[in-house]
Amino acid sequence: MSKKVVIIDYNLGNLFSVYQALVNIGLDVVISSDPSEIAIADAIVLPGVGAFKEAKDNLDKMGLTDELRKAVIENKKPFLGICLGLQLLFTSSEEFGTTEGLDFVKGKVLKFSKQTEDHKIRIPQISWNTIHENNPDVWKSSPLKDTKSGADMYFVHSFYIVPENESITLTYTEYAGIRYTSSILIDNIFACQFHPEKSAKEGLKIYKIWAEQNNLY
Repeated sequence: MSKKVVIIDYNLGNLFSVYQALVNIGLDVVISSDPSEIAIADAIVLPGVGAFKEAKDNLDKMGLTDELRKAVIENKKPFLGICLGLQLLFTSSEEFGTTEGLDFVKGKVLKFSKQTEDHKIRIPQISWNTIHENNPDVWKSSPLKDTKSGADMYFVHSFYIVPENESITLTYTEYAGIRYTSSILIDNIFACQFHPEKSAKEGLKIYKIWAEQNNLY
């Protein structure tokens, strides 16, 4: 019997492209904003593109925050965060002053500067960019184990994460003169700033390995 994967709908994000990617690799997937669906899910996916504050407010208003904490932190269900879904895991964001996040992972979310010493930078970053391994041993047992360090993935974002604990960094990427964490792996949580569903075969491969490693077939 296949496992149930729930993509959380909190009125922001690229839900259907993520849904289609996960269906294409053979998973049993539903999109839902019902907290009870999170409670019975075998795995949880939090995608997202948009404003951090609006996203966190929506999660709170829809009664999803507490259920997410129970599922991900207390019950250790497999969790996949994508783009804004990665950033929301952290303690706070400097968007609109300071906005509190889910605080599942200690750290903050900062905005890229539009100017370096040499030239102006395009913000948001909307482009393919390179991911590099941070720890080869961790990489070998991660959802990226069949991806080469130096592979290109697709990014769309204006903010980047700064974890308190550098050891959770799975990959790093460079943009606007900043080397930043572009994916994390910590216990049951795998989350990435890039969009695997928009990163062609390499991205789908990451999703498939994540599913296999968490026994979702």
